[in-house]
Amino acid sequence: MTWTLWLSLLVASIVISFTPGAGAINTMTNSLTQGWRRSLWGVAGQQAALVVHVAIVAAGVGLLVSRSPILFETIRYLGAAYLVFLGLRLILARPSLQGEEETATARRESGWSMFRRGFWVNILNPKAIVFFLAFVPQFVRPDRDQLSQYLILIATVVVVDVLVMWLFFAAAARPFRRLTSTTRGQRVLNRVFGTLFIAVAVLLVLIH
Repeated sequence: MTWTLWLSLLVASIVISFTPGAGAINTMTNSLTQGWRRSLWGVAGQQAALVVHVAIVAAGVGLLVSRSPILFETIRYLGAAYLVFLGLRLILARPSLQGEEETATARRESGWSMFRRGFWVNILNPKAIVFFLAFVPQFVRPDRDQLSQYLILIATVVVVDVLVMWLFFAAAARPFRRLTSTTRGQRVLNRVFGTLFIAVAVLLVLIH
């Protein structure tokens, strides 16, 4: 991969990462409820899903998904249903006073749980596969070593997305963390982010 092509990939990755979506909402939610540093667990899960998406495209399975209306729709509705589940869980969650040490400890989510949720938020998005089907060929040349090009592409996209998710979206939520110290603030934040999850699910279903 030439430097000019890599720079184009870098710019495209930055633009893509800054585009708000379920991943950004999940990252901000984790930052608010679990703290900025621990939100990295969810970001890592989202990156694992991203790597799987690229691998699916590289293996040619992505083309099968994009050409199979039934398979595509099944994944799409499963993804939307999962986002609605996350949204409703947030909206219906009972607030807890995190100022109390015991309650805060009880509310502390495991890193593995955050990783899994981040993974499923990203993996259950068939549009991501279709997007990478159009995105990847622009930066992977068939006349050159495929493995090295895919490794460079994955490394670039993942590093950029981690930096944007953690240093921008997760950091942007930090000033609002003080709201989690009151039950009213927790209810407001849970309803806002729960509604955003559901809104993204609706968009996933309605936008073809």
